[in-house]
Amino acid sequence: MKNLDLVILAGGKGSRIKKFLNNKPKPMVKFNDIFFLQYLINIFTKYPLRKIFILVGYKSEIIIRNFHNKTFNFTKIICVKEKTLMGTGGALLNLKNKDIKDFILINGDTVFDIDLFNFTKSLKKNKIGSVALATSKKNTNNYKLNNLGIKNNILTYNNKSKLMNGGIYLFKKKILSLIPNKPCSLEEDILPKIIKKKMLTGKLYKNLFLDIGTPKYFSTSEKKLKNYFKKPAAFLDRDGVINYDNGYVYKKNDFKFRKGVLEGLKFLIKKRYYIFIVTNQAGIAKGLFKDSDFKKLHLYLKTHLSTKNIYFDDVQYCPYHPKGKIKKYKKKSSLRKPGNQMIKNILKNWLVDKSKSFMIGDKISDELCAKKSKVYFSYAKTNFLNQVKKIISKNQ
Repeated sequence: MKNLDLVILAGGKGSRIKKFLNNKPKPMVKFNDIFFLQYLINIFTKYPLRKIFILVGYKSEIIIRNFHNKTFNFTKIICVKEKTLMGTGGALLNLKNKDIKDFILINGDTVFDIDLFNFTKSLKKNKIGSVALATSKKNTNNYKLNNLGIKNNILTYNNKSKLMNGGIYLFKKKILSLIPNKPCSLEEDILPKIIKKKMLTGKLYKNLFLDIGTPKYFSTSEKKLKNYFKKPAAFLDRDGVINYDNGYVYKKNDFKFRKGVLEGLKFLIKKRYYIFIVTNQAGIAKGLFKDSDFKKLHLYLKTHLSTKNIYFDDVQYCPYHPKGKIKKYKKKSSLRKPGNQMIKNILKNWLVDKSKSFMIGDKISDELCAKKSKVYFSYAKTNFLNQVKKIISKNQ
């Protein structure tokens, strides 16, 4: 997955729900004080994707201001502006001169929370792409590609089928060569031709599907998003909690998981907990290793853990220290624990149920950070799995 990009279609005007938009593009509407686009970014940046390209058009400056050149969970976001609105197919032409690989494509007004790692396995070598399918028309108004079927993993048309386009695609880069240089619809003009040539595979998912594109579904979206995405979180220090702290760990060969950590992380995911890493990394300020070394290690962890179905939803770190040797990082910072700005940053972008959340650390600075954030704290124990089980049973 590390050589896959994510592309988000976010250029439409949202004419059907214009009265709700307050002169903003659809993906920038806030639900529960969080941009809809942020929900999408949260879902996908836990995976080891290379880059995210957001194709913007209508009111593009709002999306650009909030997301262009920003990085979330080590994944950089690049906004690509359409000069003229070209539709969901034509918009992809703007990627031709970009540094893009094979890519996942999603709609900027739809949540379909599938297992992306599983989905990437659906693409066959001799096919050009794959489509994630949904089942119930009650949850969506996306009728541009319906009555779809799957035969021997190949996407087909089937008038008796209730399967429909879920709005998540996996495409080989060469699909860009099939798009004409004119306004066109991906769903109406491009994909039907490819389906008839049997060049697409399909995979059915029954996960949450939410489309904010019509007044009916828009009006219920805030409640549905809250019900689905508001979850407790495990805020975890890294060195001494996730891995053995042998002093400024930044090389993958020196990174050794503590007892019960992998099992404990899987248990947290099973119990529907967010997993957030909040870590001081003073070694960067002290010149012991570079910021790029830290990021390289975590990109490796992202890829390695994803093969075990383990994901960190976000990683917040502080590279600053008041006694640092590197001028750029020599300063006091509220990010540095016992400050709690790292946790504040997370709470700004995620729906977290703090009442059932907890933090595990190995230093008093971790405990003070948790207290400032009003989150239950526990010092790291010998067996991580046993520890999180006890904490969760106590908090329930």
